Amino acid sequence: MKSTANRPPNPPIDLQQVQVRPLKGEEEKLQASDWLDAHHYLKDVRAVGEQIRYGVFDVAGQWLGVLVFCAASRRLRARDQWIGWSEEQRRRRLALAVNNCRFLLLPDKTVPNLASRVLSLALQRLSADW
Repeated sequence: MKSTANRPPNPPIDLQQVQVRPLKGEEEKLQASDWLDAHHYLKDVRAVGEQIRYGVFDVAGQWLGVLVFCAASRRLRARDQWIGWSEEQRRRRLALAVNNCRFLLLPDKTVPNLASRVLSLALQRLSADW
């Protein structure tokens, strides 16, 4: 286990000031990929098809995490059965479904309720961004 004795404590994070937004520019996209490679057990996603990457930031603009949403899998029996889609419905409506393929909060930036707040903020804007 890593020692935290020499590390200064994290400043408090105001959950009301957390921002979730699409990544801008190559520099942010590369940083998000680096964070995923360093801290997510599946590493960065090599998605095929549509995707959107979000950065999670505190009020000072410091990184708190990364989310990646990708186009839904073409066929996923459990999902299709749960929704109750017929073959025709699945064909017509699949583009309305997305897959949250990565969710990462930086390990040294987590506070209680941050994950719920981030998911809520991402879902509030996902339809408009997609």
